[in-house]
Amino acid sequence: MTKLLTTLFIVCFCISTSPVDVSADIAGLIPCKDSSAFAKRLKNSVNKLESRLSKYDASTPPALALQSQIEKTKVRFDKYGNSGVLCGQDGLPHLITDGRWNHAGEFMFPGLLFLYITGWIGWVGRGYLQAVSNDSKPIEKEIIIDVPLALKFSVSGFTWPLAALQEFTSGRLLAADEDITVSPR
Repeated sequence: MTKLLTTLFIVCFCISTSPVDVSADIAGLIPCKDSSAFAKRLKNSVNKLESRLSKYDASTPPALALQSQIEKTKVRFDKYGNSGVLCGQDGLPHLITDGRWNHAGEFMFPGLLFLYITGWIGWVGRGYLQAVSNDSKPIEKEIIIDVPLALKFSVSGFTWPLAALQEFTSGRLLAADEDITVSPR
């Protein structure tokens, strides 16, 4: 009897979990160029702009600005449609951040660029603060920035990863343990 119930349960489970229109890529997302919701969003955006455009004469500055905005909207939607970005049921593009190389352009490259730029800013700021700490009025130079000195550090800051590696290997990047204050608790 238990074998019969187990077999019946397995058959019912297999029937109830049969795939129904499963997307082959990620979580039901489809390419934006194939998404009807994405096309509907484009149509609605352009229609709204065209209805505003109909209120103005063709050669007036507001009409020209709206016409330019319509073209920019079409170009933006066209770029999303042709870039391979995936859209959800809402018609909005979704970024895939799971490490797949075919989606690297959506998150990894912009993420690395962000890290490089923030590292550049931090490295330049660190160098500037170290340079003005030897000045006669270091706090004043922190409040009122010495622009020529700051520009000097900004221009040389693009090589910050190599400079940081060099300072780390030479032991100048990290402070010695005796220079770090520790709470008495």
